[in-house]
Parts: sequence; C-alpha cells; structure tokens
Amino acid sequence: MECCHFLCYCCRDRGYHEQNGITSLHNFKFGPLFMRLCYELDLERPAVELIKDQNLHGFFSESTSFHILMTMLFKKGHFESALEVLVEMKKQSIPFSKETYLIAFAICYKLDNLESCKICEKLLEEAQLKGDALPLRAYCFAVATALKQNDVSQAKFYCSRILKRESRLYNNLKVLVQLRSGLLEEVIRTLEAAVKVHTPPFVKKIEFSEQVLAAVREKMEENAYLSAKLRDIHMKLQASGQITMCTLEDMLFQIPSSKKIPAKLFSQKLLGYQAAKPLWLNLLLE
Repeated sequence: MECCHFLCYCCRDRGYHEQNGITSLHNFKFGPLFMRLCYELDLERPAVELIKDQNLHGFFSESTSFHILMTMLFKKGHFESALEVLVEMKKQSIPFSKETYLIAFAICYKLDNLESCKICEKLLEEAQLKGDALPLRAYCFAVATALKQNDVSQAKFYCSRILKRESRLYNNLKVLVQLRSGLLEEVIRTLEAAVKVHTPPFVKKIEFSEQVLAAVREKMEENAYLSAKLRDIHMKLQASGQITMCTLEDMLFQIPSSKKIPAKLFSQKLLGYQAAKPLWLNLLLE
C-alpha cells in the first residue's frame, strides 16, 4: 500500500514539474529527496525510468540524485542498470565529481567484461583532460578490473598512476601485477621489503592477503629457489602479523579502520541521506 501511494505521488510530481518546471525551493533540491524516498521504499525501477524521463530534465540537476540511485542499484547487484544511470548522467551533462568516478569504477569492476575495461580507460582519459583528480580507490578498482580481464599492460599503467603507495591495497595489487607480468623475483623483493621495513610499534605494517600469497605460491612452484624463498618470507610475514584472510575484493570495498568512526559521524551529519549509506562515501574515505 505504501508503495502504491508513493507511485501516485511520483506521477503527480512529474505532472507538476512538467507544468511548472520547479526543481528547487530556496536552494533546497527536490531531486535527492525524491531518490532517498525511492531508496527507502526499494523503488529502483521507477526511479531509473523517472531519472531518464526527458520531461523531468532539470529536476535531477545535481550529481547527488544519480549517486543515490547508482548506490541503490549497485547494492542490489543491478550493475548494468547502474551503468545506464551513469550514462544518463553524462547525457544530461551533470558534472562528474570524485564520488561519481569512484562508483563508476566500482561498477566497472563488478561488471567484469571487456566493455567495462574500455569504460575505465575512457573515464580516466576524460578525467585527465578535465584535470579532475581521481581518488586512490578508483585507480585500485581500475587495476583490479584490468587484472580480471587479463589486461596486464593496462593494469601496470593504472598501478603506475597510484601515488599513495604505502597502502596495503596498493601493495597487494602491485604483487599481483608483478606476478601476472612474470616478474617473480620482483614479487620476492616486494614481499621481502615489507618484512624488513622498520616501523614504530603504533604504526601498522603492510598486510598481504592470503589469497594473493596463494596465487604467488602456485606460480612459483616450479622454481625451487624462489619457492623456498617464498616459504621463508611467508613464515616471517605470519610471525609479524602481516597476513590477512581478507580477499582482494574485501580490501577494495573495506573502509580503513581509522576512518570508520569519522565515516559514521559524517554520515549522521547528512540528515536523511545517512539511511542510504552511499557506496561512494564508504569508498572515498581512505
């Protein structure tokens, strides 16, 4: 019954906008509020139809409406539909922000096909041309997407664009890129460097995923010398607590522990928006 009432409201709202063209009141935008209601009532399908409705162009005039809808679709596993909304956002000339790029790269990662790889390339090119700064996690998604498609050269290129290289996500991706490139000795050097680095007791050392280390172990089985070296390094990593059972995907979608409390506080400040728990907010805080 509640959903039916809301759909009636949607129709009335569209008609009112068509007649009056009102999209805001005293700088208050109705688009994001409308999308939050869709989020709360699980009405992603009508929300997609309405955001693409040419008669409503201008009603969803800011990126937040699109972010909420893409987040809703992403969380429900509707990645193709989320991509459609991204394309629609571009068609309506809504400026892309860091949040937009971040969720776009996350969508491409989940789609995991050749087209999504090309979209990553195009988005990166466009961001460079516009001078837009991309968050670290967006590049990480791009690396992971390229690796899933066995495009090692592209993965290496994305990896080279990451400037914050002390993060565990970067180091795990770096090991996989080196491994897929056949640079087994470089993999050993990267792992050895992580073991040897001296950090203060209160600074967390770089962790490696057991999933990543298992892939390294499998690749080095045929090389007795490197395999022995890896066993020694593995024991040292384990002794120093530098091995985690988190998979690479867990790391990609995980909020760093130091940011969990600020993220929660920030979400609370977003009033009605915190209920949506936007994907971009989780991923951007790094």
